[in-house]
Amino acid sequence: MSPKLRNSVIAAVGGGAIAIASALITGPTGNDGLEGVRYNPYQDVVGVWTVCYGHTGKDIMLGKKYTEAECRALLNKDLNSVARQINTYIKKPIPETMRGALYSFAYNVGAGNFQTSTLLRKINQGDQKGACDQLRRWTYAGGKEWKGLVTRREIEREVCLWSEKPKKADDGFGPLNPGVPPSAPGVF
Repeated sequence: MSPKLRNSVIAAVGGGAIAIASALITGPTGNDGLEGVRYNPYQDVVGVWTVCYGHTGKDIMLGKKYTEAECRALLNKDLNSVARQINTYIKKPIPETMRGALYSFAYNVGAGNFQTSTLLRKINQGDQKGACDQLRRWTYAGGKEWKGLVTRREIEREVCLWSEKPKKADDGFGPLNPGVPPSAPGVF
């Protein structure tokens, strides 16, 4: 994850999981996150009509150029919908950083795919690290592995694991001090 995106996500942490997911998706400038933004409708790699930050649905108006405000509104609506859907499936308490990463993930793959995933099963078994590691399996679209999805899943996994405690002195990590030993100030 780039330092700018990391700082953008860190700044969103106090705003909750939807703010974290939004920061991941839009990035620090609004066009350099996991989704990027396109104001004109287009077909994605599997042929689905898409606009803005990855919004899909029958409400897309082909030929219309969307504004930044319209795109932000669609993203907010979509993330709130994702949150309502997947929160009902998560039966164990999880940290907000993990929840934000999962909202970003489910926004990308769909709540139905999230509901039937091994990732969710691991969450509900209390295996948070195992659940975060499952993100690495979701790198295919249209039967082909995509470099952009590999990168996206690594970033989502990193945020998903921010609440994990280091297992030994030399593997400390966290959003503020990645790679810093756990005895250093600021490590979670």
